[in-house]
Amino acid sequence: MKIIVDDKIPYIRDAVAAIADEAVYLPGAAITAADVRDADALIVRTRTRCDEALLGGSRVRFVATATIGHDHLDTGYLDRAGIAWTNCPGCNAASVAQYVRSSLLLIARDFGLCLRAATIGVVGCGHVGSLVAAAARELGMRVLVCDPPLGRPGFVSLDVLEREADVITFHVPLTTAGPHATYHLADSAFFGRLRRRPFIINSSRGAVVDCVALGAALDGGSVRQAVIDTWEGEPAIDRRLLDKVYIGTPHIAGYSADGKVNADNMSIAALCRFFGLTPPPKILPPPLPADFVYTGDPLQLYNPLTDSAALKASPESFERLRGDYPLRREVGPF
Repeated sequence: MKIIVDDKIPYIRDAVAAIADEAVYLPGAAITAADVRDADALIVRTRTRCDEALLGGSRVRFVATATIGHDHLDTGYLDRAGIAWTNCPGCNAASVAQYVRSSLLLIARDFGLCLRAATIGVVGCGHVGSLVAAAARELGMRVLVCDPPLGRPGFVSLDVLEREADVITFHVPLTTAGPHATYHLADSAFFGRLRRRPFIINSSRGAVVDCVALGAALDGGSVRQAVIDTWEGEPAIDRRLLDKVYIGTPHIAGYSADGKVNADNMSIAALCRFFGLTPPPKILPPPLPADFVYTGDPLQLYNPLTDSAALKASPESFERLRGDYPLRREVGPF
């Protein structure tokens, strides 16, 4: 058994060593067809495009992406080629909810938004959006949910959010076809219809928000401020937009140690099921430093302004900031 693994996936090496005869760790964006030709399986992240150009003629039978999203997998090709694949739905949902919750607390602190008197529009109510909606309710916010594909009772259309929301946060996959395509869902027309100068949060996929249109909306005042974690064209992000936004982070909303360990365990479990292997012991996230004393302030656990300051100081370090991300834990026993 030979497995190729993205070398920036943390905490996974002991588990891989327990099931693989050979494991090769490579930068995700640099994995080539030659690297995978004699591999049996891949464990990747968003930086590895898994398609025929990479996998054609290889002996790869299984691909796991240790991420919620899977738009970097050419699933049509994988299915036609008989290559099994899996992603990790919900693995870092609580981590993204932590990111949004901390951002809301910072917006309240620095812009004077009274959360208990404010309305938040949550676009997308899957694993992440549902937790974000719950966190916003705990903060006392009025929550409006827009998710046409789900079509649940009580959900609203996007135009209601455009009229009534003080904060709009996106939690949808990136899709380019069909009646509910999300590519540039927030475009110039969307920003032109806003009525309450809302705060915009995007921690879903970069191209869900048209970055040029968002920059113009910030300049024109139809958007009060923005929190952007995912960017069009990343890692080559729009630096002018980075300078404009209140919080700009390098696609790390889901990067808590807890979320990463969830993804590791889900990927390893799926791989073992496929190959009929005995799974190794569950991976556990590392503890916070022994001298850490949690006072109950969520911003003590995670303050996204720290990540924003690092990216704004060195935008060219986008990938390094992701790859060398420091230990972050979610609320809970440590």
